[in-house]
Amino acid sequence: MNYATNYDVGDRKRAGGINEDSVAISVFEQGHRGGLQDRGETEDGAPTNRSVAVFALADGAGGHEGGDVASYIATTEICEQLVPVAIGAARSDPSPFGLDFDTGERRAPATNLEAAVAQAIVSAHREILSYAADSGIGAYTTVVAGICAGGQLHYGWVGDSRAYVVNEAREEITRLTKDHAVVEELRDAGKIDDVEAHVHPNGNEITRALGGQGHEDPENATVNVETETVALFAEDIVFVTSDGVIDAQTDAPTLHDSYLESDRSEAVAETIRERVVTDDKLREWILSAGSLGDVTETLIERANERGGKDNLSTILFNDPSLPETPADGGLPVRARELTDPIVDRETVIFSDE
Repeated sequence: MNYATNYDVGDRKRAGGINEDSVAISVFEQGHRGGLQDRGETEDGAPTNRSVAVFALADGAGGHEGGDVASYIATTEICEQLVPVAIGAARSDPSPFGLDFDTGERRAPATNLEAAVAQAIVSAHREILSYAADSGIGAYTTVVAGICAGGQLHYGWVGDSRAYVVNEAREEITRLTKDHAVVEELRDAGKIDDVEAHVHPNGNEITRALGGQGHEDPENATVNVETETVALFAEDIVFVTSDGVIDAQTDAPTLHDSYLESDRSEAVAETIRERVVTDDKLREWILSAGSLGDVTETLIERANERGGKDNLSTILFNDPSLPETPADGGLPVRARELTDPIVDRETVIFSDE
C-alpha cells in the first residue's frame, strides 16, 4: 500500500493562526511465501503483499479554544480503537496466502467493520466531551475515518470533512461522503444551486460535530455517525480532506453577490467554477501529479493560490495489490447520493465569526 499525508495552516492564517486539523494513518503490510495467490508477483519480482489500513482526519472547529485538542483526540482515539480491529480482520483470513486452517474463535474479526468505525468515532466523541468537562473549554471537531481491508473501504464521518475515490483507469472521481452542513441542507431543499453552494456565505457552518461544551455526560453521550462500505480496486486512490482544501476561496462573498446580482447568469457561474475548487479540478490535480506525495503538495499549493482561507489537510492512499478495475462495466456504484435526506439530526451550528 502507498500513502501520503500533508497539512498546512493556510495562507490566510499563516501570520497568526494555528492549525486545528489533525491527520493519522496506520498501515499493516504483511508478506508470506511468494505473495498473494491471486495476484502473483510484481514486474520486478518482488512479492505482492497484503495490506490493511486505518485512517482518520479531523478538522477542529475554529472559534472554539479546544478545536486543536479535539481534532488530536479524535484521530488518536479512533486509530487506537481501529488498528487492532484491522489487524484482526487480516489475521483471521489466511486464505490469500494459500493457507487453510482454523484461526480460532478468539481470532475472529469484528463481524461488521463499518459498525466498528462508528463505535470508534463515538468513543472519540466521548473523550472530547471529557476533555471539555475537565478543562471548561468548548471543543468541537469534524472527522472522517475508516478501515481499508480485504478490498473494501469501511468508513464513517461527522461534519464536512470529505472522502473521495479517484479511479485512474476510468479517470473518474467519486464523492463518498455528504457534508453535514448548512449549505448542504439548503442545496437539498432546492433553495440554492450547485454554483451558489461553492460560494455561499454560510459555507463554514456545520450541523453535526464531535465534542461539545462539556455539559453532556461523556460516558453515555452519542453522536449520529454516517457510515458506508464500498469496494476498492488497484487503480483507486482514496482521497480524504478537510473542508479547507475545498472551500479555499477568500473572495467567495463577493462572488456570491455577483452571482445573485446577475440573476444566476451562466457567465458568472463559469467565472465561479474557474476560481473555486470543484470535484473536476480535484480529479485533474490528482491524476496529473506523479506520486501521492506530489499530489498532496499540489493540493495544498492550489488551495493556497485560491486564498487558503482555512487549515488544509489531506490523506491519500492506494493499494496496487487489489484486483484491477473491471474493464467493461461492472464498476459498483460508489457515489454518495447528495439528495439523500438526513434524518434524526441534532443540529449544532457554529462559524468562524
